[in-house]
Amino acid sequence: MPYTKIKLSNNGKKAFQVLMENLKISINEAQKLIDKKRLFCDGNLVTQKNQILKGIIELIVYENNPKGVEIVFENEDFSVIEKPSGVLSHPNGRNCEYSLCDEIWHIWGKEACVAHRLDKETSGLILVAKHKNSQIDFKTMFEKKEIQKEYLALVQGKINENFSVNVRMDLVKDYDDIKTRMCICEKGKNSFTEFEILEFYPEFNATLLLCKPFTGRQHQIRLHLFHVKHKILGDPLYGLNKEQIERILDKKMEEKERIEFCGAKRLLLHSYRLKFKYKNKFFDIISKKNIKKEFLNFL
Repeated sequence: MPYTKIKLSNNGKKAFQVLMENLKISINEAQKLIDKKRLFCDGNLVTQKNQILKGIIELIVYENNPKGVEIVFENEDFSVIEKPSGVLSHPNGRNCEYSLCDEIWHIWGKEACVAHRLDKETSGLILVAKHKNSQIDFKTMFEKKEIQKEYLALVQGKINENFSVNVRMDLVKDYDDIKTRMCICEKGKNSFTEFEILEFYPEFNATLLLCKPFTGRQHQIRLHLFHVKHKILGDPLYGLNKEQIERILDKKMEEKERIEFCGAKRLLLHSYRLKFKYKNKFFDIISKKNIKKEFLNFL
């Protein structure tokens, strides 16, 4: 389990001092650990940084569990790696046994982090900021839409011409629905994606698309393609009912059954290309995966 408790030495000092001395961190970093409810004294949660600690002091930490990852590009400020499908970009709670952070922190240390996120089942290129300055730089660049992203998606049906989708979208407000699902609504946020046809596979009645999102909404490409009735094959959220979705998310649906409902055993969406200018140098980074072949193998 990546999340585990470690014991800290203690001599009756304040909580933030115990953390600073044991971990060699700043007072701000110590406060963050307390705010994240990671520190315990004699089994009781410590909530105040000035609380005097006497007894057994334990801290919940994330232990890396690396399995190996492909590095596509790297320099002193950032790297680009291939995220496998089925892997979280970031740990989502204390029951998370593995995420991309296991690889990132193992290779580059705890200051490194993903500069953006991909859905768990989306594979492909993801940008990693190696230090705090590059984190700030890339966050600003994403906010200003200075980083172009391109995806490959294999979708249901034959598409005859290139198209775009420009709609407003937001999280569903129906509490009987799956809370992570997005919907198209008049009062939502603007979202715009262009789609280009690459190839049609008649034996599967499926079309391979190049997807260019110009906004960065959650599930944007997935919802846009579902909206035009060409859902991404393998999508476990859109086009299914709540019971089916929950069975997939809870890993209670057999692979063959999922292929029957979704068209593939994983979401056939891949982060294919990243283009941006950083420190006066232009970068155009393309995935090395033969994703067309992989997509067809997953059907």
